Amino acid sequence: MAARVPSAGRFAGKIWTVAELTSHVKGILERSVPPLWVEGEISNFVHHSSKHMYFSLKDDRAQLRCVFFRGRNRLLRFTPENGMKVRARGEMTVYERSGQYQLLVSRLEPAGEGELELAFRALVERLEKEGLFRLEGKKELPLFPRTVGIVTSPTGAAIHDMIRTLSARFPVDVLLYPVRVQGEGAAGEIASAVRRFNELDLADVLIVGRGGGSLEDLWAFNEEVVARAIHDSDIPIISAVGHEVDVTVSDMAADWRAATPTAAAERVVPARNEVVETLALLHGRLSRKMLDLLRFWKERLRRHAEGRALGRPLAGLREEAQRLDDLSRRLERALARVEERMTEKLRAAAGKLAALDPMAVLERGYSICRTVGGETVTDASALSPGDGVRIIFRRGSAGARIEETKPGGEGEIR
Repeated sequence: MAARVPSAGRFAGKIWTVAELTSHVKGILERSVPPLWVEGEISNFVHHSSKHMYFSLKDDRAQLRCVFFRGRNRLLRFTPENGMKVRARGEMTVYERSGQYQLLVSRLEPAGEGELELAFRALVERLEKEGLFRLEGKKELPLFPRTVGIVTSPTGAAIHDMIRTLSARFPVDVLLYPVRVQGEGAAGEIASAVRRFNELDLADVLIVGRGGGSLEDLWAFNEEVVARAIHDSDIPIISAVGHEVDVTVSDMAADWRAATPTAAAERVVPARNEVVETLALLHGRLSRKMLDLLRFWKERLRRHAEGRALGRPLAGLREEAQRLDDLSRRLERALARVEERMTEKLRAAAGKLAALDPMAVLERGYSICRTVGGETVTDASALSPGDGVRIIFRRGSAGARIEETKPGGEGEIR
């Protein structure tokens, strides 16, 4: 609603100071114009050392002065530039010192293009010019890592999928560094975790990632601090963010990009059955090669022994032939011992994998308690009397209802 204009009589005979009149006009303007959106082209942009932003919005007929204070522009994800078309939301006021009306900006976004998309493209272009994504700087992933470090949320589906996949493929030690994967401060936690792994040399390879989500949900992996931490890492890094269609700055900076967290776990370790088959194949090739070499030298000695040039020094040749036979038998025994040791190591790995099988725990009389929603219950405080649960045994399951709960410390088995 427009402000009521005072009657001329109110001004009759009064001599106003400049400050009084300016203050009066400011009050009328602020009361009569509600917060609004204004679209125009940026000109005369200044990012002051105080972090406040000053600029004008203009079109072909007029221009409007704007001020965007530090407390509100600190969350801006793109850098305003002269000539950029934007939409600004704010409140009209008068800057009394200069007597100029202006817009107090509370929000600024590109016109015709999302703020996040613009910020993403700008960061990618800048880091690409710096060489952070060059293929020459990518590190090779280890073939058989002993410890796999994971930087992700401890409560998301991604960590459970990765641990399950790693356990099924090949026994390795897994070290989780729990971080937030979205929201304010998440990028700093991710970058800090990557640097900590490197400072303490805790893993042979790192997986950095999370499950799927919107562009805003995944934004922590599009922050410059994360890209630089990944690029500077001495430990090879696999980036596994979102789904196959999601591409983030961390994917470009990493040594390897996996379409999903599960795909990252599949890439970081080989499948156990494939390793067994490869070892068997190599063992067979080595055995055949050594036997062929021994037969070659035995045949060559035989020809020399029967040749006229040597005057048939059979005694010496027979001794050498016998020595070759002895070496052949020793080689066969050595190959058998190698095969036996490899078989024993594979049995030990299989035993370690079996120990990780949750069904083996159930076999010893334990059971798994899950909520009606399918979540595993590890803390009695998560349940209340009357809640329905399902108890899973080694064979079969049963429904139950909670009568009482007794919260307590870990290991309260009687």
